[in-house]
Amino acid sequence: MHLPGPFDIVRVLEFQWPAREPDFLLRNVTRADVLGARTGRDPAFVDPETGLLIMSFHSLVVRTDRGNLLVDTCVGNHKERPLIPEWHQQQWPYLDRLAQAGLTPADIDYVCCTHLHGDHVGWNTRLQDGHWVPTFPNARYLFAAGELAYWENYHEVDPHNAYVRPWADSVLPVIAAGQVDRVAYDHEILPGIQLCHAPGHTPGNVVIELDDGRARAVMSGDVIHHPVQIECSTWCSQFDIDHYRALETRQALLDGIADTDTLLMGAHFAGPSAVRVVSDRQGLFYHHV
Repeated sequence: MHLPGPFDIVRVLEFQWPAREPDFLLRNVTRADVLGARTGRDPAFVDPETGLLIMSFHSLVVRTDRGNLLVDTCVGNHKERPLIPEWHQQQWPYLDRLAQAGLTPADIDYVCCTHLHGDHVGWNTRLQDGHWVPTFPNARYLFAAGELAYWENYHEVDPHNAYVRPWADSVLPVIAAGQVDRVAYDHEILPGIQLCHAPGHTPGNVVIELDDGRARAVMSGDVIHHPVQIECSTWCSQFDIDHYRALETRQALLDGIADTDTLLMGAHFAGPSAVRVVSDRQGLFYHHV
């Protein structure tokens, strides 16, 4: 799916959850709460009969004349993820969908993971002859240095914790292959494509700002998991490591792009994965684009 906005952006879908309980994702939020929000009447993002959330897991690929950037690599195939059965030992046609977008793994010049949770690093690697190898053989894998340091320490302190399992199968192999660049929070990947520190969900979490001189967009990763958090920005994710900091970051991002032409592209926004944030008498909301 091609998205509007700067450069040439295509969404590569891994899988979609058509019906997820709100309290799986959002702290102390019920189906009734979701149905009471305006987003609860938007069938692109919520089942309006039940209040269950619709979520997507996808990568965003930015194609420019200077190189191709792939943002967030989803869950991956053959990964041991027993805590979430829908992620465990899966076999999704992700690479086939990348091919449908006219790209092979060798065409990717840069891979950027907004943070190092398991559903954002999985396709960093693929299983080959019983070993994890980089999926994108020609790419530089860009990790914010602070985010990488956080998970390095976490793995050293508690290496058997299932929460850090992705480190071993999806991060260490690309480090060992010499394909990782530890970058600053404000690193410019390509002209017009820059990282911006967005802490809270994880300490080193980043968003990606894009501006080609004609259009602007923010790839927000997990700063905003679901569009309902645009109008209900105080609803925090169960997976935020620092809820207070995540709330501050989310509100600052939304306030900064509201009523502008900047597109918001969420890592888990289903269907139309790009929206424009607007304000009205009821507060912040969004328009599909």
